[in-house]
Amino acid sequence: RRAQAVCIPAIHLHMTAATMQVSQKDFEKAQEQLKLLKNDPGNETKLKLYALFKQATEGPCNSPKPGMLDFVKKAKWDAWNSLGNLSQDNARQKYTELVSSLVSAKSADQKKDASPEESRHDGYETILVTTKNNITKIMFNRPDKKNAINNKMYREIIKALEEAGKDDSTIAVITGNGDYYSSGNDLNNFTDVQPSEMEKMARDGAVLLKEFVGHFIDFPKPLIAVVNGPAIGICVTVLGLCDVVYASDRATFHCPFSQLGQSPEGCSSYLFPKIMGLAKANEILLFNKKLTAAEACDQGLVTEVFPDGTFQKEVWARLEAYASLPKNSLAVSKQLLRSMEKEKLHAVNSKECEVLKERWLSDEFVNAVVSFFQKKSKL
Repeated sequence: RRAQAVCIPAIHLHMTAATMQVSQKDFEKAQEQLKLLKNDPGNETKLKLYALFKQATEGPCNSPKPGMLDFVKKAKWDAWNSLGNLSQDNARQKYTELVSSLVSAKSADQKKDASPEESRHDGYETILVTTKNNITKIMFNRPDKKNAINNKMYREIIKALEEAGKDDSTIAVITGNGDYYSSGNDLNNFTDVQPSEMEKMARDGAVLLKEFVGHFIDFPKPLIAVVNGPAIGICVTVLGLCDVVYASDRATFHCPFSQLGQSPEGCSSYLFPKIMGLAKANEILLFNKKLTAAEACDQGLVTEVFPDGTFQKEVWARLEAYASLPKNSLAVSKQLLRSMEKEKLHAVNSKECEVLKERWLSDEFVNAVVSFFQKKSKL
């Protein structure tokens, strides 16, 4: 019995050939697009691309399995072999789709970079909080007050640190808007307080300060200070709790505690002697010595100093490189570095806040604040 001929319409043959041609053309185009990608898509994606390319061009895995110690070749072989009997046409299709998704992601990132306002965090009045390029930036934003920290700003910085510790950023950065990094504690926090309310003010202030410093102690990611100008008081002392401190050469560092009838805070009574030695720490914490950026760097409080003219450009280029490092590795490493000291730091913070509460109720402090505002009014 003669076999019956199978009739396939010519138009179907034409369409199938055209589809295969387009698929091959797209496949070749995808290879070119992949070469133009600047961002590393990661090892997992690169292995997937390798496997799909080999499957598309050679078919199912046909090479001998590499030795267990040849990790790179073993990973490539496993990825290719995992595709089994996937057809070459399907492999081409999947390869093209994967490259297309990488190109689309790059385009979306470029749009996001072009619109930094989209990454701004809402709900803040005294600070600006933005996230870009895996960096959450917390910027003191009271430039007309030299970024002095009032009670509202304390609470907003606490909130920002809590959010930054939980978001997808790799590192967090603290800096100031304008000429000053921060002029420290806003002494207006202590004015307009009735004598009958002084004890409550001191108690509430100590609780707020303890919580504020505690958030620096417990911050889970690398925390970097970018000191753009003069720094005074609390914003100097917590630098010892930051992981890296970069400063402009126009920055200065001043802790006028005894001048204002106060005492050290921010764990500086413990960390400053460890960082710079007891004699140098005494000059700063007892006798109000103001340091230049170069001096602060020599004494170990500052990591590196940059010329003011190139400060922002140089520092942020470096920070973006840091932020491209593996996030979990950085976080785990920081926890190892901090874990041995964390309990001690919390104990120091508690003690410092207790002493400060007493200082705020002392005649020395009240007289110093009155004297400060009298001198200010004469300027």
